[in-house]
Amino acid sequence: MRQPEAIGLEQRLADLEGKVRAMEDQLAIYQLLARYGPSVDSRSETSTASMWSADGIYDFGETPLRGNLAIGGLVNSEPHVSYVAKGSAHVMSMPLVLLDGESAVATGYSRLYVHREDDWKVERASANRWELAKTEDGWKVLNRQNRMLDGSSGGRELLSQGIGEG
Repeated sequence: MRQPEAIGLEQRLADLEGKVRAMEDQLAIYQLLARYGPSVDSRSETSTASMWSADGIYDFGETPLRGNLAIGGLVNSEPHVSYVAKGSAHVMSMPLVLLDGESAVATGYSRLYVHREDDWKVERASANRWELAKTEDGWKVLNRQNRMLDGSSGGRELLSQGIGEG
């Protein structure tokens, strides 16, 4: 028969393992989302595509891109090619990540800086909602919604959903 202290120790160990797993998942999601800017600004179609699941979606307010290969191909389209040629930086903020087992939602901001003459201009500032799933190949983006922060309701709605008010 096990001692009561051993049962308590086993539970504490199980709780600790769960917390470590959650921290590892959160760190992996941060790493995944941090990869977006360098991937698109280096025009790496492969790296960009690898962030999404095979049937992933990128909804930026127009016709959504469907499938990781189509999303990766975004780096070879206009106006993206022109931004990179001038000098661009896609910068993600530290997102708010809400884990739910093997799925997660990350909410945050992105900015696109483009070099113009002697300085940098913010071309866009957007709200982002990333829906993610843990797969055999690590965390992948299932759906990214991106809405301009231009005073319209779309960006505010994405941010509200991310903090539980949507």
